Amino acid sequence: MLASLDLQALSKVLYSAVLSDVLDSLGYTEQAMRPFIRPLDDDTVAFGPARTGLFMPRHGHLEGENPYDIEIELIDDLRPGDVPVFACGGPIETITPWGELLTTAAVARGAVGFVTDGLVRDVRSIRKMNFPVFHGGIRPLDSAGRSKMMVRDTRVKCAGVTIEPGDLIFADIDGVVVLPSAVAAEAVEKALLKIEGENTTRKEILEGKKLADIYEKYGIL
Repeated sequence: MLASLDLQALSKVLYSAVLSDVLDSLGYTEQAMRPFIRPLDDDTVAFGPARTGLFMPRHGHLEGENPYDIEIELIDDLRPGDVPVFACGGPIETITPWGELLTTAAVARGAVGFVTDGLVRDVRSIRKMNFPVFHGGIRPLDSAGRSKMMVRDTRVKCAGVTIEPGDLIFADIDGVVVLPSAVAAEAVEKALLKIEGENTTRKEILEGKKLADIYEKYGIL
């Protein structure tokens, strides 16, 4: 079912609030990331399957060690449409796993966005690329010697939400919502129906009808 969804077309129609509402109705009430996660550019939207990476704090690194090895493997393995999600235990002040060069590499691989509860840097350059980045803060630190991705494509918890590889990530100015793969197709279908109902409600409000009467009729607010 997920493979049949045109996520990029849907990203122009859906929004995080309606997806959160629908997930609530399906019993998934903890799918919106904590509010400290913000977009670098308010107009960007990301919608795609998660490729997860788990970061841990480090204090220095071993001589001869590549501090970026697993991170590089994940980026080089991205598929078109993917959204890398780096879980750093945020909010945090010292883990900055994302910058200009990783953004450039992700764009080259066809990724459609990035999410982290850690920090990002090289903001001016990333904004020029118009690549959707959702972050837990901005700071010019290098991750080397301060943190390391320990494992990739595994279950993680990012900004309060548990994410399995392949779960769908939807991110916009209102926040980041995680659609578990088991219910993602159903959630999208219900969200589209809810949007139709909201459009009808809006139309009748603008026609001068009372909100109480409209809500009684459609049950949408």
